[in-house]
Amino acid sequence: MPALKRIRRCGLSSALVSALLATVSLHAEVRVLKNFTLIDGTGRPPVPQAAMVIDNGRITWIGPVSQLKAPAGAETTDLTGKFVMPGIIDLHVHLGATIDLTQDAKNQTPENFEKNLKKYASYGVTTVLSMGTDPDLVFRIRDEQHAGRPSEARVYTAGQGFVFKNGYGGLVGVNQPVATVAEIEPAVAAQAAKKVDFIKLWMDDELGTMPKMPYEMSAAIIASAKKHGLRTLAHIFYLADAKKLTEQGIAGFVHSVRDQPVDQALIDAMKKHGVWQEAATLSREESMYAYGITPSFINDPFFVRGVSPEVIRLLSSPDRQKTISSAPHYGQYPKFAAMAKQNFKKLVDAGVKYGMGTDTGPPGRFAGYGDHWELSAMVDAGLTPMQVIVAATRSGAEFLSAKDLGTLEKSKWADLVVLDANPLDNIRNTRAINSVYIAGKPVQ
Repeated sequence: MPALKRIRRCGLSSALVSALLATVSLHAEVRVLKNFTLIDGTGRPPVPQAAMVIDNGRITWIGPVSQLKAPAGAETTDLTGKFVMPGIIDLHVHLGATIDLTQDAKNQTPENFEKNLKKYASYGVTTVLSMGTDPDLVFRIRDEQHAGRPSEARVYTAGQGFVFKNGYGGLVGVNQPVATVAEIEPAVAAQAAKKVDFIKLWMDDELGTMPKMPYEMSAAIIASAKKHGLRTLAHIFYLADAKKLTEQGIAGFVHSVRDQPVDQALIDAMKKHGVWQEAATLSREESMYAYGITPSFINDPFFVRGVSPEVIRLLSSPDRQKTISSAPHYGQYPKFAAMAKQNFKKLVDAGVKYGMGTDTGPPGRFAGYGDHWELSAMVDAGLTPMQVIVAATRSGAEFLSAKDLGTLEKSKWADLVVLDANPLDNIRNTRAINSVYIAGKPVQ
């Protein structure tokens, strides 16, 4: 131990050395959590009467409480009757642009980013991937987090994603639409220079109302990203586009196919090329028609605590509801949501890899609350609570190549959620949040 050698070189007595080391140990940040049921995120059965030692934010020991050897001076928390699972990883969010129900790039201030990340954390979401609508300030936030121990949700980013000129997607004022293949390599190189975690593209025509990115451009984006060591993710709606992008080398889809059932050809191609259903965003599809009436959760304390009175007023407004329900494609949205669920379940059953993502951030898709909506929707689609929890923890970390996150195992960051009820009995019990820890510290 280098510190011990330095102390001894000072000529101090053994007794004084022992006292100094005891003082260091006493004041080190060591926490012990004990007597909880552990759901570790790996998919293994839960472990009752478990305990965990956390030292400076990382798990140094985890196992049965009967084998616990608590370090001297550790802060100990008895969690009898509680359930502990890894922090939730959301692979599809949009940060900082919405205040109440108004979305604008001008809202993307450091203060609003911080507010968003703290809100996600308060709902047990400890890591997010922001999906292609970020100003450059996101890179500073991310890099500071990675260099230390964050107190809010960890952020990964796809920077400024690729939108076809005059086409669908992105955020006005942030994304720079591209019109030709020649523009793509320098634009991808610029994103790579900022050290984005992924490249994002939008492949959609908004139900035939906008021009869609040509396939030669998506191919160029994917190829250029690979040249720079980056994976590309795609917003898609149509089965035909999913098939083409899979051929071109896409890494994952950030929504389910919603126009028709997926077929065996797509399933086989996704498995062959290792393409993920990175996020199904089932709650996003349900939110498209949820506000044509007063939503059922308008008085749910779990929802209300995360929104302003203005949001409650607007969601309760008959005039706003009428505007939403009279939109041209409003009647089709329930069908698209049902198709998204059907297709997601089919891919899962076939062995396609998948994570959990919400598309929260835009108006009506609420940070934190939307994640628990998504978990419930995944169970409604036919997954078990354990499958859903693994998707939202271990699988999310695997997709991000975040080896220190996603499961509660020795040496990993202690990002975890303490629950008052068992989520394996009912996935809605993820809402019974007692406390949240990020890097071993309770979220305030």
